Amino acid sequence: MRRQWWWALAPIILSIIVALVMLTNAAQPAIYLQADLWVLVVGIGFVLSTGITLFIGYQAKIKSVRSVVSTKFAEDRNRFLHRLDHELKNPITAILAGLANLSVAKTVADHSSSLQSVQSQVGRLRRLIAELRKLSELETRSLELETIDLTLFLEDAFSMAKDTPRADERNLTISLPRAPWPLPSIRGDRDLLILVIHNLLENAIKFTKPGDTIELRAFEDGTHAVIEIADTGPGIPKDEQNFIWEELYRGKNAHGIPGSGLGLALVKAIILRHKGEIGLRSRSGKGTVFTIRLPS
Repeated sequence: MRRQWWWALAPIILSIIVALVMLTNAAQPAIYLQADLWVLVVGIGFVLSTGITLFIGYQAKIKSVRSVVSTKFAEDRNRFLHRLDHELKNPITAILAGLANLSVAKTVADHSSSLQSVQSQVGRLRRLIAELRKLSELETRSLELETIDLTLFLEDAFSMAKDTPRADERNLTISLPRAPWPLPSIRGDRDLLILVIHNLLENAIKFTKPGDTIELRAFEDGTHAVIEIADTGPGIPKDEQNFIWEELYRGKNAHGIPGSGLGLALVKAIILRHKGEIGLRSRSGKGTVFTIRLPS
């Protein structure tokens, strides 16, 4: 790097030397022409040195950014692999235990119980693999865009959520504008967007208690449609809020609750593919609001 900076100084140093040689020949008849020329030479040297300096600085900055990105990528990959190992290890351990119990089962009831345990864990692995595949394919698959009536779309998603297990134990409400005009239509992949709303409502049902309130609401904000899923659940701790979008991340409140930790990563990927934004506001012990902004 030090040698590069010497190259940056070379033009200005060379131009000064040339200018000094010109100045020592002040007695020559061409003195006035040479006086203008040495100023030009120094100027050219200064410009070249400045350009080379900027170029070297730019290259150093690019190298530094690449190093930071590479380091972050490695850290993200290691976190993902660690979480994947954890998610795979538990069901595999349970499957091995179930198979061992099958081999020593003495009654039909014991045999049936062990077999049911194995089938349950196999199903868990299948769902995990399916969601991982869905997440990876989302980056390359083309969107099947269509015009979506947002009011009807959200009403359909809300009806689906009400059929979710334990939904009847929560107070589910929907609030959509009717006057002076309804929600605008949006362009999007209906199947993917219905997955977004369903995942967020399903999460709200899973993480709240009987009697809690879950609200689906939407409104128009300039050139965007805004959709919010709010609940009065336990909330998300502040130190976890930046990590919940990562693949396979499971927070403290998720212990004992079924799930792979891929739902929110999938939700965010779908919203970004639609050139939208998603964020959250949450207070521990108060509840959480997920906010989606989609171009209308």
